[in-house]
Parts: sequence; structure tokens; C-alpha cells
Amino acid sequence: MIRSVTFEKTLYNSIPYKFEAGTPHIAGAIGLGAALDYLQQLGMEHIAAHERELLQYATSALSQIPGVRLIGTARDKAAVLSFTMDNIHPHDAATVLDHEGVAVRAGHHCAQPVMERYGLPATLRASFGLYNTAEEVDVLIRALARVREILG
Repeated sequence: MIRSVTFEKTLYNSIPYKFEAGTPHIAGAIGLGAALDYLQQLGMEHIAAHERELLQYATSALSQIPGVRLIGTARDKAAVLSFTMDNIHPHDAATVLDHEGVAVRAGHHCAQPVMERYGLPATLRASFGLYNTAEEVDVLIRALARVREILG
């Protein structure tokens, strides 16, 4: 990073070397390797199937809730559900969900053109991964009932 340092002046190295300060993130590289080993052991097909099942279960469950509108209903998509609740701002709903122990994202999710196209200020977004369970989807559904109870 530095060519030389004295009390009078510092001479920085040329690009790209002057941007390579410090020890490489060795622990992160080792952790990434362990994570990849774990994912390979589980099997990517198994993980994808689990996430698809959770997405189908959650989509079906949320579709049954009056006033919930699913946003983005493509047939083949990642295990992510974006939705709104009639007359409840997503940020308010996310606050109640947080108090109920449910973590979601609320906002425009760096997709402002889509939000503008649909006339939405924001959406709620629940994401599912290999570590989630159907029971956790049930917790989300119960928590959404609590949102309606408090804010609806």
C-alpha cells in the first residue's frame, strides 16, 4: 500500500497496490469454504426443493388472508414473498411483526421503478431459506393476524 513512510512524508504505492492494505480476510475464506462444504453435503437440489415447498406453503397461506396482496407471482422464482396489507403501511406492519418475533423486510427493496409502476410506497418481504420451517411460516401467519388486530 505504501512505498515509504518518514516523519516528513508518506509515498503511496501505485494503483492497484495502494488499495491492498492489511491482512487478507483469512477467517472469511475459511468460513466460506466450510459453508460450501456444508451446502454440498446437504445437496443443492435438496435445498432448492425445501425452499420451493416453503414458498408454495407460504404463498397458499398468505393467499387465504383477506386484504393481503401478493406482489410478484411468477411461477419460477426464489423463495421470497413480497406483499402488502390493505390500509396498513408496510413499515408499520413490519414493526408489529418484529414485536411478534418475525423478521421481514419493509421498503422499496431497491426496486423503485416497480413500486412506482404498481403505485406502491413499499412492500413487506418474507424470505425463506434452508434453515426455515413450515412452523415458522405459521408463526408469520399468526403474526399477520396480530398486525390486522392492532393496525387494521
